[in-house]
Amino acid sequence: MKLGARIFKTGIAIILALLLSELLKLPSPVFAGIAAIFAIQPTIYRSYLSIIEQIQGNLIGAIIAVSFVLLFGNDVIIIGLAAIIVITINLKLNIENTIGLSLVTLIAIMETPGDEFIQFGLIRFSTIMLGVLSAFIVNLVFIPPKYENKLFDKITEVTEEIIRWIRYSIRHASEHRLLKHDISKIKDSIIKVDQLFLMYMEERNYFKKITLVKSRKLVIYRQMVATTKRALEVLKRLHRYENELQQMPTEFQKAVQAQLDCLINHHEQMLLLFIGKIKPNAALDNHEHCMSKQELFDLFLAQQKDFDDPQSPILFHSMQVISSIIEYREQIEHLETLITSFQAFHKNDH
Repeated sequence: MKLGARIFKTGIAIILALLLSELLKLPSPVFAGIAAIFAIQPTIYRSYLSIIEQIQGNLIGAIIAVSFVLLFGNDVIIIGLAAIIVITINLKLNIENTIGLSLVTLIAIMETPGDEFIQFGLIRFSTIMLGVLSAFIVNLVFIPPKYENKLFDKITEVTEEIIRWIRYSIRHASEHRLLKHDISKIKDSIIKVDQLFLMYMEERNYFKKITLVKSRKLVIYRQMVATTKRALEVLKRLHRYENELQQMPTEFQKAVQAQLDCLINHHEQMLLLFIGKIKPNAALDNHEHCMSKQELFDLFLAQQKDFDDPQSPILFHSMQVISSIIEYREQIEHLETLITSFQAFHKNDH
């Protein structure tokens, strides 16, 4: 099992919240520790947004708690009704992420007996806010994970998986059921890639110092993700129309295989080129051996002559495969343009 930075940050935030509560001699420091758990975030930017939302949510929980106790008492049924009100208000204000901590604040205050209810309620509210602030401090002090490295590694991992299946599919060597299962897993991995890209982008927005290097990298990573998604689309169509492709002329099948081999090799080289593991000329030389988009399209049109029925579904389905390959090539070419331009101006920023 891998222990991530967020696990350690959560533990440190709890320790800090409990220590500060003891130093300030606040009763029930456990509420500060609970608040720290809710408030910890994976990025500094999200932590900044979270503390604003948590302040709003806690104020809602505290105000509702005090109001209900003063008006109706603190019977268990009253606490339940107050909780419903708190949840409703949070949802209306689109701060549903704070519902958990708002309810903690509500219960912590409403279960407080005695004549000094208001004073004790304020102390409980302060204790919970101390936990939120502790989590925010930990997020600021500790260096956030290198989301750029995580993003590139995940893109590479997903791309390699897709390319491996494309190689098998165009040679009709893939097992249909297993490929269908893996395509579903790859879709989940793409979602994780999008999440990492968002975190990488958020960190760049938070510091307000988006240099030319960082902004260009952001554009490149966005294109990397788009190219990987296009590769997945090619794989999905190869999988869906495998039988139709097998009914096309052998020469056509070999040409499609050669074109895809060329494109996926070029795609792999673009990832290596970006991190400086191959020379630019090596990637460009390989690309020159690929058919142009027009040549590939003309090759498909020529197959119509071999079919007695020009309206055959085989032709229409094969055309979808060809169109996805052409779009895949366009994405790779755009990625190549961005990387080549980036390295021309920022040779040492890999």
